[in-house]
Formats: sequence, structure tokens, C-alpha cells
Amino acid sequence: MTKRKQVCVIGAGVSGLAAAHAFKDQGHDVTVLERSHELGGVWAPHRSYPGIRTQSPKDLYRYTDAAMPETYPEWPSGAQVHGYLESYARDKGLLPLIRFNTRVTGLVRRGQDTGAGIPAGGATADPRAGGWWVETDGAAGPERTGYDFVCVASGVFSERNELTHPGMEAFRDGGGTILHSSEYTDPALVRGRKVVILGFSKSATDVAVNAVQQGAASVTVVYLEPVWRVPYHFAGLINFKRILYCRASEAMFPGWDMSWGEKLRHALTKPLVWANWRALESLLTLQFGLKQLGMRPSQPIENGISCGLSLATEGFFPMLKDGRIKAIQGTIASYSQGGITLSTGDRLDADVAILAVGWKIGVPFLPEDVRRTLTTPDGQFRLYRLAVNPDVPDLGFVGFNSSFATVLTSDVAARWLVRYADGQLARQPSKAEMSGWIDRHLDWRRSVRPAARVYGGLCSAPYHFRYLDDLLADMGAARRRRANPLAETFLPPDADAYRSHLSSVPAYRLEG
Repeated sequence: MTKRKQVCVIGAGVSGLAAAHAFKDQGHDVTVLERSHELGGVWAPHRSYPGIRTQSPKDLYRYTDAAMPETYPEWPSGAQVHGYLESYARDKGLLPLIRFNTRVTGLVRRGQDTGAGIPAGGATADPRAGGWWVETDGAAGPERTGYDFVCVASGVFSERNELTHPGMEAFRDGGGTILHSSEYTDPALVRGRKVVILGFSKSATDVAVNAVQQGAASVTVVYLEPVWRVPYHFAGLINFKRILYCRASEAMFPGWDMSWGEKLRHALTKPLVWANWRALESLLTLQFGLKQLGMRPSQPIENGISCGLSLATEGFFPMLKDGRIKAIQGTIASYSQGGITLSTGDRLDADVAILAVGWKIGVPFLPEDVRRTLTTPDGQFRLYRLAVNPDVPDLGFVGFNSSFATVLTSDVAARWLVRYADGQLARQPSKAEMSGWIDRHLDWRRSVRPAARVYGGLCSAPYHFRYLDDLLADMGAARRRRANPLAETFLPPDADAYRSHLSSVPAYRLEG
């Protein structure tokens, strides 16, 4: 048996709730630290722009032990996702565990000096016991609290990318507004105004369509390169999950740690796989009218399929065609009163600039020695199973395994992490085994699958099945696939099936 731990989960978004539930469910004492006033992470109302909805269907974007309401549409809105997360936290008894408005300011290994003047609070176990001091700033001021294990669940979308250009103050002084896309929460901001949106992500196109619908005087999207987008329904008929979210499509990509049989199959099927992708490109070019718009990407679609492949916002391409949205290839060079000058030399009249320039992986509270251990000079993270590092004990990550089905992958990864922390994996890896896997995985990202390097390599998409197979095997699950081989090969991941798989993992009890 293993002992009950004091566990700190940082973040109360999708992944933080998964981690809190997994550790609580096993019997550990859990505290969740959330810097904002509400749970939900990217789905919190104060961070959600109008019109936001999931990129994954609701049967994929869910926890294994809680389906979304039947009344929800297939692609729920941001408000509906937040409602689902609130209900999940309430039903699983997680709300009393969350300390809102509490920002983590530092982590220090217990037994090391944390500095004077920071009062201890909460669980302050013997500093010789291992674990961490977690330093926070909240309503009660600075505190430090001792925990046996810390789970970082702040995710890869925790810190906004901030851009600066010449003339921003002059633009604002003239009455202009500049904001990150996550700050666009009030549609009244764009009504009757000239709007310029920088970026070509899903959030950029969502905001562009919403601005048109809200009555903006003009809407211009400024983008660097055209990218492939996937429709909610191919040819208006086939749900994209039937084509891209199954083992059959996943097998078209070279995975990590492939067996000789897998490598041979991949080599023999290369011509067919190549033809499949070219056919898909032709379909998308025709469906969206990319040639007529001059927006057909030059990069092969398979090279870009990762966490970065986004769905096409409904209405975006029709609005480009009829002129309600204008698109210019370039970037912002400078601002001035009432206008924006682009790198192309074009000057746009503008009242509102919305910067849909994404996020950076923000873990600012990590000690510098830990940061150096966790990352490589080229920005890749050294995490075994995208969750732990052998040289940083008592620290784990959930939600850094980003995917097209993040709720599902975070759920299973959180359950894996509890067993890892308790030394209860069926195949508990040694430090040497973990380091070897990390090295092979890094080499694979760099030389075989460069698209896997996005978000510092912290992305399991499009390898949902391979990744979940590894986690379940580590946990000793007796069941890892659906009984019907055709369903397992040609249907998307099934959260109910994974609940069944998890139920076949051997149980264990805690002491104390």
C-alpha cells in the first residue's frame, strides 16, 4: 500500500478538474489553486469570445465518467462547455477543493530555503519528507504551503502572446482599441467600427465572422500564410471525425517507437497514403474555393496535421467570397491615429485591432533549475508520456498532452499520473527507461515528425489511440480496445469505451 498524499493541482480548467478528481478519487487530499475568480480555464466566460465553440464533437470532448447533456448540439458553445465543467466539478465534489483568486508565484523543493517573510499555511509536513513548497499570492497575501506532490494543470494556453508595434499609443490616444482575441468578450465593441484582425487561427476566423454578424463597419483579416482548414462536414455530408479521428487515419502517420511490422506497413502503403492526402486537398480546395480566393496552402496537408489543424469557421469562406470579410497576406508594421500600416505598405483605416496571435506555454513559477531540466535549448519539453520528468520528482503535468480530444486525454493521463505518483503503475518505469523514451521521442519529433514539435512537443494529436494505448498498458488495463475490430479501426475514440478500459485497471488502497 502507498500513503495518502497532500496534492496541489495548479489550475481549475479542463485538465485541472480531471487531475483533482483522479487524485481525490484515489483518496488523496487535494487542493486546487486557480488564479482567476472562476473555473473553466479557456472556457471561463471572462476569457471566451462571442461565438466560440468546441472544435471537437461533444462525444469526444468529455470526461470518461460524465457525458455532455443530450440537449447540447454536436459542437457545444463556450457557455455550454463551461456549464458542463461547472456541473462536473459540483457532482464530483471538487468545488470545495478550489481556492479561487490564488496565483502561484513559486515552487521550491521542501528542505530548501524559501526566504523570510512568507507565512506558512495549510499542510506543512516535515521538510525532509520531499515534495514542494508552493508559494502563492491571494486574498490573504503571500503564503507558502507544503505538498507531497504538485500537478501542473495550467495548460498550454495559460499566457497570452503579447505583440508590440510602433505607434500603439498614438492609435489608442486617437480612440482606437487594441486587444487579444481572448479579451474580445463584448460584441458591442465592434458594432459600427472598422475592425482589423491579426492572425489566421480558429479564433481569428471566429472573431471575424462574429464581427460581421455584430454589424462591424468593415472586417479585415491580416495573415502570414494560408493554412489548411477542415470543414465540420466534408462535402457538406460526412462529419470530419469519421475521416480524421480514427485508428485508420492515425496509421497514415509515422508514430513513435514503431515496431518493424508497423514500419514495413507504413513503407508499403506510402503511395496510397500520398494519394489519399492529395485527394483530400482537392476536396478542400473545391469545397472552400481556395484557388479563386488565392488562399490554397503550399504546404502538404499531412505536414500540418497536429494540434494546429483547425476547423473552418462556418460562414468564413462565404464571407470572403462576397466581400464582407477582406483578407490581406502580411502582418502589422505600425499603428497611427485611426489606422494601421501593414508590412505590404497598405494602410487600413481601423478603430479596433484584435490580435488573434495565440498563447505561449506559461509556467513562470518553476524554479530556474527545474525549467532547464524540463526543456531543451530548442524549446522542446522533456516529459515522459508528456506528463513527468525522471529528474524532477513529485511533479507532474496534466493538460500538456494537448489533443483534438483534450478532455479525454487529460482524463486518462490524470489517472495515469496518480498511479505514477503512488508507484502503482503495472510497468513503473525506471529513470533510465524514462530518459531513453524521452530521447527517442525528441529524436522522432525533430527528424521524423516535425509537426509534433508544436507547443514544445506537448501534443498527442493526431496520435490519440497510440498515446492512450501507452497509458493504459502502463496502468495494466486488461482491456485496451473495443471488442469489434471494425469499430476500433474506423470509428473515433469513445469515452464510454475508455471508461470500461479504465475499470479493468487493477485497484489498490492507500494507507493513512
